[in-house]
Amino acid sequence: MKKTFQELTIKDPFMFAATMSDEEQCKAFLEIVLEMEIAQVSVITEKTIAYHPEYHGIRLDVLAVEEGINRRFNVEMQVKDKKNLPKRSRYYHSQLDMDALLTGVDYNHLPDTYVIFICDYDPFGDRLYRYTICNHCKENDKDVDDGDYTIWLSSKGNNVAEESGELVKFLQYVEDPEKESDSEGEFVKSLKEQIAAIKRNREWEGRFMLLEEMMRNEKQEGRQEIAVQFLLDSLNSKFSVSTALSKKISSETDMNKLQSWFQLSL
Repeated sequence: MKKTFQELTIKDPFMFAATMSDEEQCKAFLEIVLEMEIAQVSVITEKTIAYHPEYHGIRLDVLAVEEGINRRFNVEMQVKDKKNLPKRSRYYHSQLDMDALLTGVDYNHLPDTYVIFICDYDPFGDRLYRYTICNHCKENDKDVDDGDYTIWLSSKGNNVAEESGELVKFLQYVEDPEKESDSEGEFVKSLKEQIAAIKRNREWEGRFMLLEEMMRNEKQEGRQEIAVQFLLDSLNSKFSVSTALSKKISSETDMNKLQSWFQLSL
C-alpha cells in the first residue's frame, strides 16, 4: 500500500532526502559516517528530490559538494535488496566525476567522491554496520588511492563496539523508526524534530504529491511504450509499416485503443 505524506519515516527515500536537503543536517550525517571533519557543504537541490529524465525519472538521492575542499558526496536510502547496487555506485561515481570535468577540472584535480548507501538489509551478510569499498590491487594487496570510496551502511549490523555510538544509534533508528528509545543520540533527536517540522510544512507535502503524480505518469508512459512496440512488431512481421502509420501509433496514448489495435493486427 502507498504511504501518505504523514506516514513517511526516515526509511522512505523522499523523507530521507528531505532531511538531508538541510545542509547542516547533511554535514552532521557525513561527519558521523566518514569520521572526519567536514567543511560547510552545499546540497545540489536541483538534483535532489526532483524529476530528471536523464537519471531515469524520479531522483531521490542526495548530492552534496564540500566547499573549499575537493570532495563530493552522493547519499541514498536503499530499503530494497537490489543486486545492482555495485553497478549503481559505479554510475554515481561516474556522474560525480563528469559534473566536475564539465566545470573544467583537470583529471589530476578530480575530487574525491563518496557514494553512501543506507540499507535496511545486510548487503554482504557479515553483520557489520559499515562496509567501505575502495579500489585495490590484487597482486600486491595494496589500496589504490584514486579518491573513489563507496560505503554501505547496514541497519542489520551487530558490531557495536567497533563503531561510533552516533552511527549505531542512527542505524538502529533506520531499522525501526517507530521504536522509542531513551538513548537515541543527539543526531537521531535532531532528525526526529526535523521530520516533524517537514510534516507540518505544506510546501514539502506539495512536493511529495507532485512527485507521486510524476511517478504515476512515468509508469503509464512505460506501459504505453511497450504497447506501441508490441503493435509495431506485430504489424512489421506482416507488411511494411508506413512512416505516417508508425507516427500515428507512436503518438497514441489511449491504452484501450492500443490494445484494440494490437488484437486487430493479430
